[in-house]
Amino acid sequence: MSTDQHSTPTKNIILFGEVLADIFPDGPVMGGAPFNVGYHLQAFGLCPILITRTGNDPLRQRLIKLMNNAGMSVIGVQHDSHYPTGQVQVKPLENGHEFDILADQAYDFIDSDVAGDTATVNKPQLVYFGTLAQRNPISGIALAEVLRRTPQALRLLDINLREPWYRPEIIRYSLTQADHVKVNEDELAKLPDLLTFQTGNVRDSATHLVETFQLKSLLVTRGAGGAWLLDQTGNYTETAGITNIPIIDTVGAGDGFCAVFILGLLLGWPDALTLERANRFAAALCGIRGATPESARFYDVFLKNWNLP
Repeated sequence: MSTDQHSTPTKNIILFGEVLADIFPDGPVMGGAPFNVGYHLQAFGLCPILITRTGNDPLRQRLIKLMNNAGMSVIGVQHDSHYPTGQVQVKPLENGHEFDILADQAYDFIDSDVAGDTATVNKPQLVYFGTLAQRNPISGIALAEVLRRTPQALRLLDINLREPWYRPEIIRYSLTQADHVKVNEDELAKLPDLLTFQTGNVRDSATHLVETFQLKSLLVTRGAGGAWLLDQTGNYTETAGITNIPIIDTVGAGDGFCAVFILGLLLGWPDALTLERANRFAAALCGIRGATPESARFYDVFLKNWNLP
């Protein structure tokens, strides 16, 4: 890779999948993991391209306005005349949130030809994708087309096990397509049963996944407990949790962590530095409502400390 660690890459990053509105009791906040990750990457100076699909409704208008204001490209945002922009009903709980992800949303019907053309034209350096947007075979086919047309790109899988929207065959397929995988510790604990392998503990599960699917790395986030990473050579890297941040809500913290992980991958940061920076950024996000900050000033301290333009 020709980039040095003090400059951001100029190539594009494709983020495939759901865009949806998190419907809080006091109103909607645009979200969805691919959108959240892309929003942060734009602020970090990268060139994210979101491949998704929305309805013809006020939530689409809200999304486009938000993306335009952030300087994000909207070239990959498809339009659906029948299905609505995705929604998730969010219910705050004492230790997090309860999510009700609605069925038959526009992101379930991403057009494969249009998605493939977008991927071909933009020649991404990395493709980010998850499991939720593959719940409908139509969008699953679109993802396969994007991956087929971008053989040169790194692939980062973000496993999101949202009941009841996942199946073992989707998880297995996704793992076969990935170079790097992000998963939280609760999801990692479920994978042995879902993929029918035996293991003694989560570290053994991680080793099994890295070896079986020939992954370059497996990133495991632990919320307030920090995170750890296992790479293809067996190297283990861990960062401790941050407990001195007042928590407003935890929505999107994992997406923030993932965005900085992508940044570290593309800039060649050492694993320990990437995890520490990703953890600190995710913790800061817990101090605001929703998954993305309203002001670009939120990012200033990170851009300065990380020597980014």
